[in-house]
Amino acid sequence: MKDIISYEDFTKLDLRIGTIISGEPVAKSDKLLVLEVDLGDHTRQIVAGIGKTYQVSDLINKQVLIVTNLAPRSLMGYDSQGMILAVSESDGPILISPEKEVSTGREVK
Repeated sequence: MKDIISYEDFTKLDLRIGTIISGEPVAKSDKLLVLEVDLGDHTRQIVAGIGKTYQVSDLINKQVLIVTNLAPRSLMGYDSQGMILAVSESDGPILISPEKEVSTGREVK
């Protein structure tokens, strides 16, 4: 377990539901995918290390949980503008998705 944080620290996270609209594998990487994610009022490019578990074609129109207010980070020459949340399992990451379809861009509270 990590250190306990305050409620105020938790509220600094901007968690939203995004819909993956396109993507491609990163050349010279066996696990990175560059994904275009719709957040309702805009799209973001997010680089995710899920390529060993997921094919891009299986991700199109999938809704996922996104941390939208992380500072951008460059991974293998691609800017990642957020983070897709997943559970780490022994056979690879499992994406966190809403139980049923919700409005794209909806804030998670």
